Amino acid sequence: MTLKNSSLGILKDSSPVLLTTWYAEQVVEGHIIASKNVMRACKRHLNDLKRANLKVLNEDFPWVFDEILGHRPIQFIEKYCKPSKGSYKKLILQAWQHFTLGSLFGWVHKESKLRRFKEGLIFVARKNGKTTKISGTSLYGVSKDGENGADIPLLANSMKQARLLFDEAKAMIKASPLLRKHFRPLRDAIYFDKTFSKIEPQASDSEKLDGLSTHIGVFDEIHEMKDYKLINVIKNSRGSREQPLLIYITTAGYQLDGPLVNYYEQGIDVLNGVIEDERTFYYLAELDDQSEFDKPEMWIKANPNLGVSIKLEDMIEDWEKAKRTPSERNDFITKRFNMFVNSNEQSFLDYEVIKRNFEKKIDPSLLENRACIGAFDLSESEDFTSACLEFPLDTGEVFILSHSWLPRKKVIANNEKIDYEDLKDKGLLTIVENDYVNLELVYEWFVKQSEKYMIEKIMYDPAKAFRLVKDLEAYGFQAEIVRQGPLTLTPALRDLETMFIESKVIFNGDKLLRWYINNVKLKKHENGSWLPQKQNRYRKIDGFAAFLNSHTEVMKKLVSPQGNGNIEFVSVSDLLN
Repeated sequence: MTLKNSSLGILKDSSPVLLTTWYAEQVVEGHIIASKNVMRACKRHLNDLKRANLKVLNEDFPWVFDEILGHRPIQFIEKYCKPSKGSYKKLILQAWQHFTLGSLFGWVHKESKLRRFKEGLIFVARKNGKTTKISGTSLYGVSKDGENGADIPLLANSMKQARLLFDEAKAMIKASPLLRKHFRPLRDAIYFDKTFSKIEPQASDSEKLDGLSTHIGVFDEIHEMKDYKLINVIKNSRGSREQPLLIYITTAGYQLDGPLVNYYEQGIDVLNGVIEDERTFYYLAELDDQSEFDKPEMWIKANPNLGVSIKLEDMIEDWEKAKRTPSERNDFITKRFNMFVNSNEQSFLDYEVIKRNFEKKIDPSLLENRACIGAFDLSESEDFTSACLEFPLDTGEVFILSHSWLPRKKVIANNEKIDYEDLKDKGLLTIVENDYVNLELVYEWFVKQSEKYMIEKIMYDPAKAFRLVKDLEAYGFQAEIVRQGPLTLTPALRDLETMFIESKVIFNGDKLLRWYINNVKLKKHENGSWLPQKQNRYRKIDGFAAFLNSHTEVMKKLVSPQGNGNIEFVSVSDLLN
């Protein structure tokens, strides 16, 4: 075995040994440059080896790492699979690919030898050999993984994308005389008759998803998925399998409220030890910070195949061109640096900024009897209606308590592809059984909140608000119009942008409010004014609109604590005592 450019993890000759542990050691020792989360995945592997070998007292760790089992899919791919494109005559998997496949297939139960990992997320930038890995792994799964009657679906958000993977697997068979002898590729399935197993393309828009008995399911580009429909179907098809495995291989994307972001964030929590999940493997290759955009020596973090399937000189040239055009820049950051950004160059906030604020929490019961500003956004009665309370804190931070209402018929249609029932269970959303939202519900919400909090004012957009405002004023609330133009909203938008960037917005992990915020893009005028817009007809911003209304008043209090209002600033020390 010859190793060159070991700082990049590039293998020039095929290796007869499994490099899973070698790669982990090289990353941890700093000889291979990797992202912080890949570093944590490698430390997890090495720590688990110690747990398995040292038999730590008072710990029942039932897993061992079997190098022979881990090397089998790698050996199969390198021996039997040939690239269908390019001038390469054979496949040689790189050290990072040994780590991912070796981990997925090598960690097993110490007695049964059944696989440890039920799922694996391989999060890596484009052009890093993803299609080759999917094709080779699927061919191994139906032929050499010891399962009869195994279904291996190649899965994507659309059948067109799924068939791209499937056609690549067929082309790989065609390119290999050895594989042609044993596999029977047809238009819609690849059969391995010896084990009565098959590979099929499947997608969210497939007409028939029932009847599968999934042994290994390989998902491609789940960043495009808006919901869990396909994932849930495949998960529910594993019941008769002893060691089923689901592999998600994807780049970052623009769908920031879909399954990928959820799995990605769970992975970070697992790798950081925040939550425990012994049955899911994570490999998260990405740039760690925006400061690395112009540091080509760091691009290996998102592109572990750099120098093999990716030429550094070409990537530098592409970046220099892309970064001059906002839309191309965002696409490059997402697909080549593997970092989440919003799809529109005028998006209000990027993923990392929203995430920093999303993770901050305080106990709202400690805000009782404290002053705040209320607001609402009525939108259409048959669509989302939202209200909020905004509390200014003495640190310059704000806390947002938000609630929304939605008719049942909108839940049934679910054009937004979000889990309304989960939001309802978390107390963030009221699902109204009528065909429209009765504004008495908004009135009752403010009345109920006023029993706990001092609502100084309720800010509102005058459109469609006359009746509700009169009812609120009759109860004793002070209501104040927020004109929905740039003169009023631009200062509030600019102030909120600064507060989000400085991590001064606290909303206690409210997923619905995060969705609203994530959907906001800015319409910027030549005179420097800003107005918020939704990114498309299904990406609602009602909760953010209510928040923006309240902030037109709250930001005055933050700037001038001794102003005309009666707001009492909340001490963070009070909240913690």
